[in-house]
Amino acid sequence: MARRGERSGSMFAEPEAPVRPCESPGCPLPGEFRAPRDRKTLNQYRWFCLDHVRAYNRAWDYYKGMSPGEIEAHLRDDSGWQRPTWPLGRLGGANPFDPEVLRDPLGVLGATPLHQQRRAKPPRQDEPPAELRAALDVLGLGWPIDALALRSRYKELAKRYHPDANGGDRQAEERLKDINRAYSLVRRKLPGKATPAPAAAG
Repeated sequence: MARRGERSGSMFAEPEAPVRPCESPGCPLPGEFRAPRDRKTLNQYRWFCLDHVRAYNRAWDYYKGMSPGEIEAHLRDDSGWQRPTWPLGRLGGANPFDPEVLRDPLGVLGATPLHQQRRAKPPRQDEPPAELRAALDVLGLGWPIDALALRSRYKELAKRYHPDANGGDRQAEERLKDINRAYSLVRRKLPGKATPAPAAAG
């Protein structure tokens, strides 16, 4: 067991370890600096001397060989850490803010005209639950909605944005993923027996 204050030998190169040569053709210097081989193998490296690794990095182009559409899609995916996300601001409805998020458990504001008006106001049946507003907006549907109308709308959108109908367009594919997620959420939240899911699109 190493005494306190000693450094583990695993953190340092072994003195007898062979020195890598610089991978630049004709360079006699050791390759002490690493650089990724390409964008698909970022954890595999090439080894250069200092001057040649600087030249390699100056010429490095991560997006080399990609079309503008592929670059845009790649940047869009990276902005969400490659995880599915809802587009910002899709809350649906003319008044997306739900006043019930401001609660008054101590009754400090209970006597104000605003609270009295809210208590007297019956709940509107045409307002969707807060958790469904974004999904209904994606599907272009209002509330209330029945299972038959939901299924019909889903089939229409799935056919419109299917990759086969759009020449493999990436934006249409991403739109279809949003539609699939929205349909699944609304279908689970419908009152009564939910309609069976259609065959997966895309």
